[in-house]
Amino acid sequence: MALDFSSDTSAPAHPAVLTALAEANHGMASSYGNDPLSAALHRQLAALFETDDLFVWPCASGTAANALALSVLCSPTGAILCHDEAHIERDERGAPEFFTGGGKLRLLPGPAGQIDEAALRDALAAIQPDFVHETPAEVLSLTQLTECGTAYAPARLAHYAALAREAGLAVHLDGARFANALVSQAVSPAEMSWKAGVDVLTLGLTKTGAMGCELILLFGDMAGRAARLRARAKRGGHMPPKMRFLAAQALALLQDGLWLELAERANRSARLVSDLLCAQPGVELTYPVDGNEVFVRLPEPLLARLHAAGALFYPWPGGSHRLVCHWATGADSIEALSVLLRDQA
Repeated sequence: MALDFSSDTSAPAHPAVLTALAEANHGMASSYGNDPLSAALHRQLAALFETDDLFVWPCASGTAANALALSVLCSPTGAILCHDEAHIERDERGAPEFFTGGGKLRLLPGPAGQIDEAALRDALAAIQPDFVHETPAEVLSLTQLTECGTAYAPARLAHYAALAREAGLAVHLDGARFANALVSQAVSPAEMSWKAGVDVLTLGLTKTGAMGCELILLFGDMAGRAARLRARAKRGGHMPPKMRFLAAQALALLQDGLWLELAERANRSARLVSDLLCAQPGVELTYPVDGNEVFVRLPEPLLARLHAAGALFYPWPGGSHRLVCHWATGADSIEALSVLLRDQA
């Protein structure tokens, strides 16, 4: 459908991914990640992230990746600091609490999906591990892109990570749209992860063009927790026997920078959609377009016209609407929206 701006999880898998899966579907291969494709993926990621000191674990969903990653950072009696609109709070049905065995999410405010620094500093200063009535924070979880489609600037990301580490917290980065943030901020994967102080990254590829592939990356000292992660993945039912098919998807997207090319394509489409909408009277952009999502307030007549034309997009808390672009958002979609808005004028 030309006017489908519902979600990047609704987009098709990229043809390169399908080709890679077909190529992986020949002959026998060792199970549970002991196959050549999984080994090749580790080498590719080590080169891409500029470090050999990492452990990689593929998952089929972002919720599984986030929950498992947090389970190796947060104890059952600890807490995770996150934004009050974070995906781990709003959209994962208690999975982080479940996989940590009782870890508590402690919610912090902040505009545009980004944690307010004063609120973060107050939360860190209030930690009292020896006070039996408190659930002390053990992890800071940040999201890139945020749930409002904005990107933490690399310097701010590193600053927050430094504050957390100084207070003794580990740092988790939910990177469901990591590629979109990378291209919009023009930095390397290493600069937006371990070099910025991130201990664990959940690297999303499904929204970028995979059929279903998310990667947990443990960096530095965290890589020593690989055995713990494996055990929790097995116990939680997230140890795919034929892991080569997850590795094949990731390799296809990472090859020759395809994942970044697709992310830039999605970001570019979002900017075009934003420009078209914001040229209409009464349309208000709610948040900056730092990636592939557009959040706008729409006048009722325009909203009704878009719905009547069959446009798919979702309302968002606070009275705005979200339109999402992806690698397959084509010129036909942009043109169809342009024609509809031109007729509206």
